[in-house]
Parts: sequence; structure tokens; C-alpha cells
Amino acid sequence: MRPYAGTGLASTPPCPLPERVLTRLRNALSAALIALSCLLVPFGALAAWVTYGLADTGRYITAMAPLAADPAVQGAVADTVGAGIMREIDHRMKASAASPTSPESPEPPEPDTVRPFAQDAVRSFTRTEAFRTAWEAGNRVVHDAVLSALQDGRERAVTVDLAPVTAQIKRQLTDSHVPLAHHIPVEHTEVALLPAHEVHRLRKGYEVLEVAGFWLPVAAAVLASAGIAVAACRRRAVTATALGSALGGAFLLLAVAIGRRLTLADLPDPAHRPAAGAIYDALTATLRNVSWLLIVLGLTVALTCRLAHLLAQHRRVCATPTADPAREPNRARA
Repeated sequence: MRPYAGTGLASTPPCPLPERVLTRLRNALSAALIALSCLLVPFGALAAWVTYGLADTGRYITAMAPLAADPAVQGAVADTVGAGIMREIDHRMKASAASPTSPESPEPPEPDTVRPFAQDAVRSFTRTEAFRTAWEAGNRVVHDAVLSALQDGRERAVTVDLAPVTAQIKRQLTDSHVPLAHHIPVEHTEVALLPAHEVHRLRKGYEVLEVAGFWLPVAAAVLASAGIAVAACRRRAVTATALGSALGGAFLLLAVAIGRRLTLADLPDPAHRPAAGAIYDALTATLRNVSWLLIVLGLTVALTCRLAHLLAQHRRVCATPTADPAREPNRARA
């Protein structure tokens, strides 16, 4: 005789979890996955914008090309190029004053004499088709220089040469028979864009964003799909995912606006803030469009799920048979 045979302890199967507990566990896991997915949405969009937007030369040139006709950008370029030309003229004047000159050598022009002509010529040049061509070429050179500095690993400052633009301005002045135009020096005037320490700091962030630009959107999509699949009520999970994506788009749009304010506030010259704002808006146009797309698409999907749920409830109510009121008194008397 086996011990405890009559008690049934040895043959008792394991007690399964109640259905309510399983539902709560599935909903909790689904909520965690969807929340993490929605959290990754704005960061994934930002990383993808840097990797596939700013780092792509063709997209960068396309975004910057319309700015050649922007008055604020034209004014900032004219001030920068004109200041570079006048610095070179001042340098030539100091060098001429320090070294003895022969009677046959031409006397260099006075800076105050050339300055009005140079400034007017630069401003008129920014309104020509040649400036648009130079603007596109200059932006291509700048983008290639910055991208090369971020990728090659060398510690060096990023600069751009103004000599091609200065040569075109001098040619325009000479063709217009402006006095003393042939005295304007055309030399390699380097304008610093990024110091070496800034390049080192940006390189670390670029390396992280280059990896995150692909994997963060993929991870967000996988987590959202898993959260919807695990949920006990998939309609609610889809609605939560859509609302979370819309909230992530709104957060990204707010971050772009705050970044614009901080960028303009850090500029040392307030006169160039309109030009910097136009450049910032042109570069972040794609990011703003993605933010609005997330908001509109998320709200649309959430509203569609809600309307589908209400329609299903209405159909169930219409399909439920109702009792005949005329038969109720007969049943009561019986």
C-alpha cells in the first residue's frame, strides 16, 4: 500500500494562474514595451536626421540652396566677405608702411577710399546669379570639410577659403571700371568655422548618432510591434502606441524650437541672428516635417481606433434581440 494514496496529494496537478492575472501581466508587459518604443521615437528621428540628412552632401546642398536669395543671409555674407577684404587691405597698408618702396612701385590705395566701393560691390554681388553659384560651391566645400574633419580622426580646425569669392568681386569691380579695384588683394583668406576642440567634441557625438540613426528607429518599431502583439486588447495597444508617437513628435517639435532659441542666443553678433535663424530653419525643415507627421499620423490612428470601437459597440447593440413589450404582461399573469 502506497503512503498517502487516499489523500490525492501525489497526483494533484499544478494549479494554473488565473486568467485575470495573466491578462494583467500581458497588459503590464505591453505597456512597458510601448512606453519604451514611444520614448525612442524622438531620439530615433533626431539621430536619423543627423545621419541621413545633415551628413548627406546632396541633401545639405538642396536645403541650403534657397538661402542664396534670403536678404538676411546675403547681408551676413556681404559683411563677412567685406570685412575679410578690408583686413587684407589694412595688412597690405601696414606692410607697405614698414618696408621702403621704390618710386616706380604703385602706391597702395587708402582703406577709406576702397571701403565704400568694396562694400557696395560685395552687396551687389550677392544679388547676382554668380553669387548663387558661389554659394552652392562654398557650401559644398564647407560641408565636405566638416564631414572630413568628423570622419578622419585628426585634430584640426575647419576653415573655408574666401579667395574665390574675392576674385569674383574684384573681377566685377574691374569690369565696372571702379577706381582702384585692381588694387584689391586676392589671397587665401581663411575663415575659421570650427576650432579643433569643437571638432573633437562633435566627432564623439557624430559617431554615436551614426550608429543610433539606424538602430533606434528599428528598435522603436520592434518594441511597438512586440507590445501590440503581447497586449490582451490590441486595439488599446494600437491606440496607446499612436498617442505615444504623437506625443514624441510634439516633444521633438518643442526640442527643435528650444534649440533654435539657444542657438541664436549664443551668437556673439546680434546682427547676424536673422541669417543664422534662416539657416537653422532650412536645416531643420525635414525634422519639423517628421515631427508634424508623427503628430498627425498618431492622432489619426488613435481617432480611427476609437471610432472603430464605437462602431463595433453600436453594431453589437443593434444585433442584440429586444423583448416584445406586449408579451410581458401575459408572462406576468401566467
